[in-house]
Amino acid sequence: MTPRQKWISFYTMLRKDVVRMFRIWVQTFLPSVITSSLYFLIFGTVLGSRIGQMQGVNYMSFVVPGLVMLSIVTTSYANTSFMFFSSKFFARSIDEILVSPTPPWLLIAGFIAGGIVRGILVGTIVLLVSVFFTGLHLAIHNLLIIFAFAILTALVFSLAGLVNGIYAKSIDGINIVPTFVLTPLVYLGGVFYSVHSLPHAAQYITYVNPVFYLINGFRYGFLGIADIPLWISIAILSSMIVVLVSINWYFIKNGLGLKQ
Repeated sequence: MTPRQKWISFYTMLRKDVVRMFRIWVQTFLPSVITSSLYFLIFGTVLGSRIGQMQGVNYMSFVVPGLVMLSIVTTSYANTSFMFFSSKFFARSIDEILVSPTPPWLLIAGFIAGGIVRGILVGTIVLLVSVFFTGLHLAIHNLLIIFAFAILTALVFSLAGLVNGIYAKSIDGINIVPTFVLTPLVYLGGVFYSVHSLPHAAQYITYVNPVFYLINGFRYGFLGIADIPLWISIAILSSMIVVLVSINWYFIKNGLGLKQ
């Protein structure tokens, strides 16, 4: 394929996904806004007034980065897994891509791009919603770190969603991983608390959770505070990207989970 043909292939896959998510915006964007508003209201306003501060900052400001990251993780994962699954079982458009000269890396890029776009858009919307609860006092310590962790986290979970979409045999296979694996990892990753506030045994369990490192780095970008050094979060994030890209490339290159 020529560079122009590769660009057309990538743009077509991305445009199809973006048009779909805006066409059904009530399903793709609104649920995250409502859920996050409830979190801000209950955990931030109601409980936050009793908790006071966490690591020297207002509790509401402390939970905002975690809730934004929660929305990025869940939406980017769900978008990519569902899009690939629907292309494989419902629209059957994946067959046309597989018989074309589209290389595996381009197929991966085309499907995860939509997940990244949706994850960033939803995260931005949730951040804007948080202004209604925090006022205009939300701190920004390092804007570059915020952007980097937001985009790379959306990339990681779009890649993870693609793995799920490749091997899912039914719609239940799409829903079971977010429900029983992803959600517990996110909630136990430090969204609502600092790891130093946990008993020592629970701290060690948290350190095994990869989502903890993503939230830690993202919160550092806002507040300038972190439970662990930032370079560890970056190293974990980079390792996850390398591993997930390799897994997806191997699966698609060998047709695993794709041939019906």
